Amino acid sequence: MKLSAHPLWLVGFRPFFALACLSGLSLPILWALFFAGAIPAPATSFSTVQWHAHEMFFGFGWAVLGGFMLTSTKNWVKIRGYHGNALVFLAAAWVFERIGMWFEGTWPPFLFLISNNLFLGSIVAMLLWTLIRNRKDDAYRLDNIFFLVILPVFLVAKNLMLSAEYAQVGWSMALGLFRMAFLVMLERTLAQFMKGVFNVGILQNQALNKAIKLLGLLLVFESLMPAQLSGWVALLLALLLVGRFIFWKPQLAMRRIDIGIMYLGYLAIIAQLLIEFFRHVSHPEWAASVSVHVFTFGVMGLIIPGMLVRISKGHTGRKVVFDALDKLALWIMILAFVFRIIAPQIYPAGYTHWIYLAASCWFACFALLAWRYIPFLMQPRIDGKEH
Repeated sequence: MKLSAHPLWLVGFRPFFALACLSGLSLPILWALFFAGAIPAPATSFSTVQWHAHEMFFGFGWAVLGGFMLTSTKNWVKIRGYHGNALVFLAAAWVFERIGMWFEGTWPPFLFLISNNLFLGSIVAMLLWTLIRNRKDDAYRLDNIFFLVILPVFLVAKNLMLSAEYAQVGWSMALGLFRMAFLVMLERTLAQFMKGVFNVGILQNQALNKAIKLLGLLLVFESLMPAQLSGWVALLLALLLVGRFIFWKPQLAMRRIDIGIMYLGYLAIIAQLLIEFFRHVSHPEWAASVSVHVFTFGVMGLIIPGMLVRISKGHTGRKVVFDALDKLALWIMILAFVFRIIAPQIYPAGYTHWIYLAASCWFACFALLAWRYIPFLMQPRIDGKEH
């Protein structure tokens, strides 16, 4: 069998969710080992903190977002979607980027520049081409304008994150861009999940939804705005999200961990925005680190495992039911959030140990998901459909 004909290359989520599981189980553990001085840091001219932030957003994060977008965009515009050699190329470019990020200090600058932009530049161009070329058939034509805007900006944020002078601007933009992606995804999917699981509708006010996304888009550039202004915009967005949350029947959603964990991720977006408000208005020392980790552990960490399970089962022809091991993975990630965010506030002296425990939980969650779902991703659909 030709490599490109293997079932792994049938749909975008297959190779990239596999890479997400592998990077999810390895990257936090590597960071904890660097933090402890147990192993040498990567040979780079930028700091280990920059390496860690970049790899979590653009290594792990874009493996997830890339897999999701490659799969969802083809469904939105009703086409076959990228498969075969196109996905082989993208996956190879993603791996090339990880190698470049490790050995940047020993590579010629031009080679590193290629390695660091080949994957993201290619996948962004491919996604934009899909949405623009098939715009007339797009089920979310007007709403997907937000993706047409934010996708190219990821490239700007990526390169700023690794610069000596603008690293903080880069990570702020990256966080804002991922927050936008989650806001759009939660708005679309939670209505479907609540209808499918509980047979209820949740509030879908178009004016409110649009205001939330416009404010989210504005906050992508919060580091370029006056601090007071970005703080108050963050507070306004948090309040609008709280208002919508009340009408999204959380008391019903929290009865099931597979739906409830997405609601917890939604609440983590609100919490992160409130921390940003305090960071910009009163400048507490703890706010910057807590803010980014509330997002990475509370939003990405809580939402992504459930999304991986749901898509990996549903799009391989299996019934979307969270069994005991699936639920265990979600509870492990909730525990990671407790160790990384809550425990250090209660017992700051144990900070180093909390980091190790949080990284261990992240490893355990994604190791479990990798063990269970990578075999699914490498097999044909069990319902006989091609893709």
